[in-house]
Formats: sequence, structure tokens, C-alpha cells
Amino acid sequence: MNIEDITIPAPKLESQPWQIGSLIFNEVKENGIVLLFCNDYRGSDKTSIKNNFLEVRKEFYSLSKLDFEFPICDLGDLISGKTLQDTHYILEEILSMCFYKNALPILIGGGNDLAFSLVSSLHFHQKNIKYTQINNKIELSDEGKEISEKNFLNKILSSKTLNLKEYHHLGYQQHLNELDSVKLMKEVEYDVVRLAEMMGSTEKTEPYFRRADLVTVNCDAVESFGEEFSVHPQINGLNRREICAYMKEIGLSENLKAVGIFNYNSEAKNGVNHQLLAQMIWYLMEGINIQKSHPKERKFETFWVMIEDQDFAFKRDLFSGLWYFGDDENIENCLPCSREDFDLAKKGKLTERLMRF
Repeated sequence: MNIEDITIPAPKLESQPWQIGSLIFNEVKENGIVLLFCNDYRGSDKTSIKNNFLEVRKEFYSLSKLDFEFPICDLGDLISGKTLQDTHYILEEILSMCFYKNALPILIGGGNDLAFSLVSSLHFHQKNIKYTQINNKIELSDEGKEISEKNFLNKILSSKTLNLKEYHHLGYQQHLNELDSVKLMKEVEYDVVRLAEMMGSTEKTEPYFRRADLVTVNCDAVESFGEEFSVHPQINGLNRREICAYMKEIGLSENLKAVGIFNYNSEAKNGVNHQLLAQMIWYLMEGINIQKSHPKERKFETFWVMIEDQDFAFKRDLFSGLWYFGDDENIENCLPCSREDFDLAKKGKLTERLMRF
């Protein structure tokens, strides 16, 4: 596969030595980060448009590189296929190349259906994927053979080959969703979290990101004011500060392999929208950078809580301060949880998620 045949190279932009643009390469490097932009919105009932994300790149390249030490590749813009299915095929080939080099791809733009390609290509390299999605809707349509944003989640969850180990759906808005879809997700014991539970602080929902292999963000879950931020703009959603805070939490994942940011309104004329997307990417990278600095050797303190004559163990990481539920000596066998979960247990109540564990 020749990358030059399926992507449009990123434009060359001048950057100062202190800016992140000075770290940008045009080739995928081992253990690096890969930016790939996409303009195929056919899965979101839009079109395949031509937009080189120049304004987003200008904003992103101008941000501080801080102490980032990992190589960053801007692979350019994916050339849309003749059909949407062709785009999915081409995308999976590029993603697979990234995974072979242990590089972390960040797919930006395109329809939310492109999450299917992220799951499919990652599954080829790793089984038992833990997938977290921020999306204001839970769409489980089984209509149509071609992948779209309305049926891609159904195709993933019902697939006999793409077996997810965990799936978490965050940020759904009750007034936008069919009640049966929400009920079904809860019945099969997938974690479903409303927007209201995410607002103001990331602490309560941070555990859903902590071990995620893949996280995708639907920009429809971000509130729009003035010009639309997403292709399906909503007045309610995560605000600018909240979405940046969550992007940082995504980057802090211990197992992160890939990220998708979909349904962005790439035709926006308002520079503030481009600035927000650029800063979302930057905060994601800040989280990745911080995670790389965490010590490999970890120490924990254990707290025991008695509820109705039964003892339950909670562990706290002495370095990060993060909490886990379970008494197994191997922390990988314990469940990431929040300080609030521990505080509720001291009052005699285990949350439903902890009771399922």
C-alpha cells in the first residue's frame, strides 16, 4: 500500500521551536502518534467533501509542545473512496499499518460510522477490546447492509467476530433517544451514562476511560453556539471546558490504542470552532504524555468496607490517587472505580456497576 496514493499530504506550516508544529513529521514512526483527517460524511447522511482542515492545523500547530517527547505524524487527509465502503476499506489498511508500528492513530473528521473501521482494524491486532464512546445518541438500527452512523453500533455489538470485552456509552441525552434502546443497553449490562452525570467534573466517569483500548467522540455530544460545531448540532451537550477535560482523561488511559473524533463540522467558517477542535487534540496528547511519565511499578493501599456482614476491598493507587474495587493482588483483576464509589460504600451502598463485578 502506497500512502501517497490514498492521502493528500498535510500542508507545510511554519512553527516556532516551542510550538507543537515543530514536532510534526510526515511519516509514521514507531511508538508515535498519527493524525489522520477524513472528509467522508456519507455515513452521517452528508456528503464526501473536500476540505484540507487547514484552519484546524494552523490552530493546532501553533500550540505549545510543552515537554512532549513522542513523535507526531500528520499523515494528511484520507482520500474518500468511490463508495463509503471503499473509504472504510482504505481506512482499515492505514490503521492496521499504524498498529503494526505500535503507533496510536487519531482519526479526525468523517462520520461517526468510521468508528466501525477503528474497531475492526484494532480487532485484527488485539482481541477483547474495551471500547468507550461519547455520543449523545444510542442508535441501534439493524436496517441496511451498508454501514452508517445509525447501524454501526448494532453491527459491532451483534457481530460474531468483533467481540468487545467492555463497552461504555457516555453522554447520551434522554430527550434524543428511543427509550427501548436505552433499556436494551442496560439489560445486556453495558454501562450507559447520561450527559448530566458528566457535567462539571470528570471524576465520576473517569473509570470508564482508565483501561479503554479505543475511545471515540461524536462531536454531536458537544454543545453548539453560533455556528455549528458538528454536522448535527445540538444546543445541549458538553461545554468547551468539559470536552477538553475529557480529552485529557482519554489520553490518560493505560491501554489506549486509537481515538476517533467524528462528525466535526469541517466546513465551519468560525475560527473558534477550529480552535476548539485543535485544543481537544492537544489535551488528548497532554494526557498521553502524562500517562507515559507514570511509574511502571505501582503501590496501593487497601481499605476494607463492611456492608451487611460482608467485607469489600477498595484500593487506592499511591501515585495517581485513582481507586479500584476488589481484593485481588493483581490490580488488573480489580475494577476501576471512583472515590465517590468508595464514599457510597462507607454509607452502606454499592453502586450497580460494582455489584455486577
